[in-house]
Amino acid sequence: MDEIELQIPDSLDGSSINQLVAQSPPLDTNSTYCNLLQCIHFSDTSIIAKKSGKPVGFVSGYMIPRKACTLFIWQVVVSAEARGQGLALRMLCELLQRGHSEEVRFLETTITKENEASWALFRKLAKELSAKLEVSVAFDKETHFFGEHETEHLVRIGPFN
Repeated sequence: MDEIELQIPDSLDGSSINQLVAQSPPLDTNSTYCNLLQCIHFSDTSIIAKKSGKPVGFVSGYMIPRKACTLFIWQVVVSAEARGQGLALRMLCELLQRGHSEEVRFLETTITKENEASWALFRKLAKELSAKLEVSVAFDKETHFFGEHETEHLVRIGPFN
């Protein structure tokens, strides 16, 4: 059985990440170009999981410019074949243990009310970090999405480290 390896993504991963996200509803898809930029511009704050050279997981994130100690997690995706093995939590923990992460004291993400898997993941992460988890509305269904997308709740975990 091949092990899952965690790596820093590069431009060669962009298209396969796009396909992985497209195969993982209800996640919002980005353009391939966006995924390519994530792999180049945000490679230090993103992570890819590969099994036999094939992507089976990806976390994209970036440091929030006006919140220097806050890592924002844009998207977490795990392929159907790799689910149920704790891979998403493993990727997040690995990301927070990287060298640049010593400055990270908070993690933020947004989650829709119905995304039970993401709620469970980030609650587990907060517990793993022995950190507080706070929730507020980030983007309202009517105000920000004109009724076309569910409300996104801001999840803030920290301080930690």
